[in-house]
Amino acid sequence: MQYPELGDKRQGAKAKGGEAEHGAIARGMPGGRPAPGTVAMAAPSLVLGASAEAGAPQLIGPAIARPGASDIADGTRVARSRAATMTNGNGNGKVLSGVRETGRMVSLALESLRQLAVKGLPVGEFLDQCWFLARVTTVPLILVSIPFGMVIALEVGSLLQQIGAQSQLGAAMVLAVVREQAPVATALLIAGAGGSAMCADLGARRIRDEISAMEVMGVNPLHRLVLPRLLAATVVAVLLDAVVSVAGIAGGWYFGTHSIHVTSSSFFATFSELSQLADLAIALLKAAVFGFIAAMVACYKGMYAKGGPKGVGDAVNQAVVITFILAFFVNFVLTVLYFNFVPQKSI
Repeated sequence: MQYPELGDKRQGAKAKGGEAEHGAIARGMPGGRPAPGTVAMAAPSLVLGASAEAGAPQLIGPAIARPGASDIADGTRVARSRAATMTNGNGNGKVLSGVRETGRMVSLALESLRQLAVKGLPVGEFLDQCWFLARVTTVPLILVSIPFGMVIALEVGSLLQQIGAQSQLGAAMVLAVVREQAPVATALLIAGAGGSAMCADLGARRIRDEISAMEVMGVNPLHRLVLPRLLAATVVAVLLDAVVSVAGIAGGWYFGTHSIHVTSSSFFATFSELSQLADLAIALLKAAVFGFIAAMVACYKGMYAKGGPKGVGDAVNQAVVITFILAFFVNFVLTVLYFNFVPQKSI
């Protein structure tokens, strides 16, 4: 005997079970039934769809949002800003970086000089640095200046022989050696021999944390280490300028009297025909400025060296190169100012 009401109830239960199973599949539960003792969690990134043919539920992956016009505009602006930054980094960015680093060097030097008025001068360290610089630069400077003076005597003397003015060799030697060669040679040797040693010393102290230890103990490294080196390089450069001038003129005199056959009396008698006291003053000023620049760059690179021993070596190389560039640039500026504001002698 069949009961239609009971069959309808069974079909309704099966339909409800199928819907529940389909809902479980849509929520990410395998098999439509959760494991005992677990809680079924819906996957937020999955959505339920219907198949066009069978009408069964179908899983659809995470929806991808399409970018709007504002997002595209923002991306374009970011790309343009990055391109501009890269362009500036290749050209103007390097120049600006060099200017900023030069400003930091000058700031370090000025702060060190300020310590002179506040705490005085560490005399012992100052004398040690003076003796060290004089010891490592005097002999090389003399050996460089003598052949340099001979080269000047050869070139200038050959020209003077053609116009019959060999007696003016002494005047030309004074101008070339005293005004230009002596300060530049002093700067090169101070930077190459003394400045590199300063940078290596301070860099080694930095990577060994000696400078940090001095700061912890309340000792100002700018006053104890940087200030004596700045003043020592400036003073020694002025003193060495005189030595270089004498050695260069002596080399020119020897070559002039033995090769160009200029008499010693005519060589020395023409010293004051073209030169004046202002030439000696500008030469000493150049030497002092070059020595200060060499010590300033060396101390800055040494104080902020990083990267271990290799970083110290890189800092020394950078210090020497930067000193040469700044020295020649400052030499050009001082020479232009000198010729514009100091009247020159005429023959």
